Amino acid sequence: MASVSGSSVDSRAALWGTNATPLTARAESYEASEKKCISDVRRTFCLFVTFDLLFITLLWIIELNVNGGIEKQLDKEVLHYDYHASFFDIFLLAVLRFAALILAYAVCKLRHWWAIAITTATTSAFLIAKVILSKLLSQGAFGYLLPIISFILAWIETWLLDFKVLPQENDDENRFRSVMEAPERTPFLHPGPLSDGQFYSPPESLADSDEELLDDTHEPEKALI
Repeated sequence: MASVSGSSVDSRAALWGTNATPLTARAESYEASEKKCISDVRRTFCLFVTFDLLFITLLWIIELNVNGGIEKQLDKEVLHYDYHASFFDIFLLAVLRFAALILAYAVCKLRHWWAIAITTATTSAFLIAKVILSKLLSQGAFGYLLPIISFILAWIETWLLDFKVLPQENDDENRFRSVMEAPERTPFLHPGPLSDGQFYSPPESLADSDEELLDDTHEPEKALI
């Protein structure tokens, strides 16, 4: 009986260990990700913000080179800035957007959408006003390309943060909480001492009883013979 009880306790302990192993692994995985500077999905967002700045910068440099040389156009668009004809403000807007988003979501690790809402609203309003009031559309392909690309990239950043970064981080946090609370909700999986009363022998079948009766009747007959 003691051996049966010991084996049952061992089997229940093994069952608890089997159930607890994936929960512990998931909890440790989440804790390891929390120890990182930023999560993987947030890092992807920051990389896209960096791509936004580099792409706008590249387009602006190409525009400067195409329209008469970099030095000459820098003097014209930066030192003698003209709102109606310069692309410098679109580049400066990309720099400010990059600085604000990296500061908010990489350095401060905000988990709210208000920062990107401000940058996207500012970018959209400025670009729409510039297209309406300036003379960019008369300056060739870059008059169309730079405002449109800047507008699209700003809204892609908003979509990434609002539909990818924040929901996934919230799901990871909720999953971690459910994993940590799971052992408290399933105490029956913990191994514990079992009483002898929980073990019993199955009742003998009728067939076995009949065979024993037949054996008992045959034994006297053998003795008489």
